[in-house]
This record gives sequence, C-alpha cells and structure tokens, in this order.
Amino acid sequence: MTIQSKFAGLTRKLLIAGTLSVLAACPSWAEKYASYVIDIDTNTVLHARNADEPRFPASITKVMTLYMVFDALESGDLMLTDELKISKTAAAQAPSKLYLKPGETITVETAISALVTKSANDAAVVIAERLGGTETRFAALMTAKARQLGLKNTRFKNASGLPDAAQVSTAHDLALLGEAMLVDHADYYDYFSITEFQYGRAKYKNHNNLLDKVRGVDGIKTGYTRASGFNLLASAERDGHRVIAVMLGGSTSKSRDMHVTDLLEAAFDVIETDGSDKKPSITTRIAFNELRGMTTDDLNSITLNDMAEVDESIVEQGSSK
Repeated sequence: MTIQSKFAGLTRKLLIAGTLSVLAACPSWAEKYASYVIDIDTNTVLHARNADEPRFPASITKVMTLYMVFDALESGDLMLTDELKISKTAAAQAPSKLYLKPGETITVETAISALVTKSANDAAVVIAERLGGTETRFAALMTAKARQLGLKNTRFKNASGLPDAAQVSTAHDLALLGEAMLVDHADYYDYFSITEFQYGRAKYKNHNNLLDKVRGVDGIKTGYTRASGFNLLASAERDGHRVIAVMLGGSTSKSRDMHVTDLLEAAFDVIETDGSDKKPSITTRIAFNELRGMTTDDLNSITLNDMAEVDESIVEQGSSK
C-alpha cells in the first residue's frame, strides 16, 4: 500500500469520525444552547446561533468582576498587593471556593488568580465588597459597566455567577465582554492564561481545558450551573488573527470543550480560505450549522464527495513529486 493511499484512508476515517461525532452531539443540545464566533481583527461575525437569546452566564460572570478589578487597578483604587479582608458573607459562599475564613486576608493578586483558575466564589464576593461595599451594589455597578460596554441584554445580580434567575446574558454580549477585556485591559489579560494556581498547600488547575491543548488559545473563562449547562468563553490567536468563540448550555464539560474547539478550528479554516478558491471543509460547515436540516443521506453524500476531492488532490500531489 502506497503512502498516498494510506493517507487517503486515514483522511476518510477522520472525516467520517468528525461527522458522526458532531451529529451524535446534536440531541444533547437543549434550549440552553447558544453560540457566537467573531473574527476580532475584521469584526466579522463568523457564526451565531441563539446568540441574542437570554442565557445564564454562570461563572463567566467573573470576567466582568475581573474587568472591574482591572479598572480599579488602572485608576489606582486598588493595588495587586492590597490585602482584602474576608467577611462572614464571603466565607459562606457555596463552592467552588478557596474555603476562606472570616477575618483572614488575601491579596488582590491572589483573588485574581483564584477567580481565573479555581473560579472561587468566596474570592469573588471579597472583591465585590471591597469595590462596591456590598455584593448587591457591586452587581449594580457591573450592570452599569455592561451597558457602557454595549452589553444590551446582560444583567448582574452577583459577582460570582451563582444561580439567580434574574442574572442573564447572551452569547453575543459575552463575546463583546471578552473583546472589551482584550482591548481595554490588555496588560492584565495574561492572567487568563494561568494554568495552575497554588493557595496554601492546595494546587488548583484552570477549568479552561483548551489552554495548552488547542493552538492559539490563551483565555478566557468557563462556567457551569445546573440551570446554565456547561459554558465557555474562549479566545485564540493564530497568524495575526484573533477569534473569540462563545458556547453556552453544553451537556458536559467534555462536549463543550469539543464543540468550542470545533468552532475555533472552523473559524480559522474560514479565515484561511477567505478570498481563495478553496472551500471550507465539511467539518467547518457542520460546526457552523450550514448543513442544518439536511438528512443523513444528504450529509453522507457531501462527505463522500469531499473525500473524493481529497483523494484526487492527494493523487495529484503524489504524482507531482
């Protein structure tokens, strides 16, 4: 068997596996699902589905909490070395948390790292109380800032993302928030690429599993509650192009990670093929829902046609050597 035929066989398997995995995932996408993908450099929306429908942001809320922290750092109202006192209210927050005790203190920088990696709810309230006096007032300030940033359909009731029926956002709004973080607080954005954080004897891994696994991904935040499903706001940069992808309402963290990976790969595939005769792959078209409504036979036919084109291309490449 030639190298070309072996490669063609592998290509067939990868295409079929990719198609089946996407189709198999579809039934688990309930009404919680929403997604949005944008090429930041050209401000081109590459994909949107239920993008302006209200959804629960869960711990992606903490991106806005951190935006407020970075505002305060730049204005001089906070310093990274400032000590923040833990209140009884903060200590009483539900997990995920650092299990901080009332009367203890943590630095602002420790709180930032705890929010990015552990997604610590107690640390979020510590920040809220320092900047807003109370978490309720801080949430109102967060909502006001959201309006300034153009987040028209977002309302915050807490700093952590813990369940609250009135705390809602959209995939579109969260993408705007991610872009605002990149543009307005570029000097602090690197915090979102922290893969590990140690507090005391405990070591916490960042919940964003795409870091160091998907090329170009360097932030920004996951989220989960039963009501929201598994959420992810991710950003990646390749060859000078910055893409933001948001997915809300995943059924599992694994399926969420796989889908956001597919969305990012599809985005860069579209960017790469823009202006050329090459068409986006079937995986890209499925990821971006261009083939929604087609029957299984239709999809199989397109897959076979694409594979035939791949085989023809491989033969041509092999004969040119």
